[in-house]
Amino acid sequence: MELVKFFQTGGPFMYPILLVLALGLAIAIERFLYITKTQGSTNKIWGQLVPMLKAQDFSRATKLTESAKTPLATMLNYGFARKNANAAREGIESAMEEGMMEVMPVLEQRTHYLATFANIATLLGLLGTIIGLIQAFTAVAGADPAEKADLLSASISVAMNTTAFGLIAAIPLILIHSYLVTKTARLIDNIEMAAVKCLNLIAND
Repeated sequence: MELVKFFQTGGPFMYPILLVLALGLAIAIERFLYITKTQGSTNKIWGQLVPMLKAQDFSRATKLTESAKTPLATMLNYGFARKNANAAREGIESAMEEGMMEVMPVLEQRTHYLATFANIATLLGLLGTIIGLIQAFTAVAGADPAEKADLLSASISVAMNTTAFGLIAAIPLILIHSYLVTKTARLIDNIEMAAVKCLNLIAND
């Protein structure tokens, strides 16, 4: 009940802040699920590939990566294509780097919006407070002198609600952004490590 009252007394800027928070949380959930799923599929396909690569069974390995829709498989497909063309190690490595450049934007997309939304929520809160203070001082300018202090105190309290709500929205978004950036970087490191291991297993000297 207090939360509802807090929101209702905050003024019109509470609604855009709430919208920013909702959008940020939606992106955060989508990114978390995608990165978690991709990490699992990466570990799974790598576990299947290692025995094939050690056995020099490149045809099965190629079929596996071509059928799998994961960033790791996409990247390795570039290298396997060069391997099948009897390219040297440098050519295979260059092809895998090209594949990595293709998958990295997919892994990192939309995550940066969380930091932007956190800044927007903070700024909307400050803007709402400033406008609320302007309205408060304007309202008390013509009020009875005996009532000015009470009116001003109440108006300032309401105006500060938007700043508080802006920070309530921004702080979780910043923390979630940091967590997802770290989680994404760990996934990228795992994919790059798998690429190096794969290159050492398949490349011709």
